[in-house]
Amino acid sequence: MFILFERGLQAPGDGAQTPRRHHSFHDGRAARWTRRPHRETDMITLRKSQDRGHADHGWLRSQHSFSFADYHDPRHMGWGNLRVINEDRIAPGTGFGTHGHRDMEIVSYVLEGALAHRDDMGNGTAIRPGDVQRMSAGTGVRHSEFNHEKDGSTHFLQIWLLPDARGIPPGYEQKHFAPADKRGRLRLVASADAREGSVKLHADAALYAGLFDGAEEATLALDPARKAYVQLVRGALSVNGQALQAGDGAMIAHESALRLSEGRDAEVLVFDLAA
Repeated sequence: MFILFERGLQAPGDGAQTPRRHHSFHDGRAARWTRRPHRETDMITLRKSQDRGHADHGWLRSQHSFSFADYHDPRHMGWGNLRVINEDRIAPGTGFGTHGHRDMEIVSYVLEGALAHRDDMGNGTAIRPGDVQRMSAGTGVRHSEFNHEKDGSTHFLQIWLLPDARGIPPGYEQKHFAPADKRGRLRLVASADAREGSVKLHADAALYAGLFDGAEEATLALDPARKAYVQLVRGALSVNGQALQAGDGAMIAHESALRLSEGRDAEVLVFDLAA
């Protein structure tokens, strides 16, 4: 059984708190939960920004694409092996106190500001826009995440993917991808085989990032037997003719290709996922 842990919450001036255990969802029904929320005949199902779960702790504002912590929606328990996309904004001088995870691939993608990361593997880094950080929780890892700036929020996406195997050694990797690498194309930034200089995932998934504006467009070939997910980080973009606005997501099944076009200052993440 996998047990999910909510990240520990730390308000300004507080000591690190013991993280609350998030509800477990991997049991004998695990093979079915990704299929219940949406018909297998659906090609593209939009997940509008305003329909996401929302939490406001004052120092932390978070929007949940899938069920997380106190937000539970049985229609949105994940998509393929993608379990969590949280869009977080951390106020200056605050952050997540030291807390633990197990058996999860955790990816952080910073949009604005800087995220100070420290863990019990000895890593102490700042994650900034353009960086992709992967932490493999494996047998167990403890870490903290803070916005140490005096002014300005840290705005980032925290992404959880189900790993291929439980009980692997914890691990960490971080790489930077310049805007020019993503301009008018989908740049592979994380994958199971670390190809093309991407961050390695211990999960059957690939993550692409792209920047699109005006006439720029890109096409990504898909295996119709797999799933895909699009998260529009900012701006506006058309995905196979469907219009997305900032914060919108799209669950994709039975498609052989994705065509991204009509971008207006768009930044997008695309996930190629195990079904």
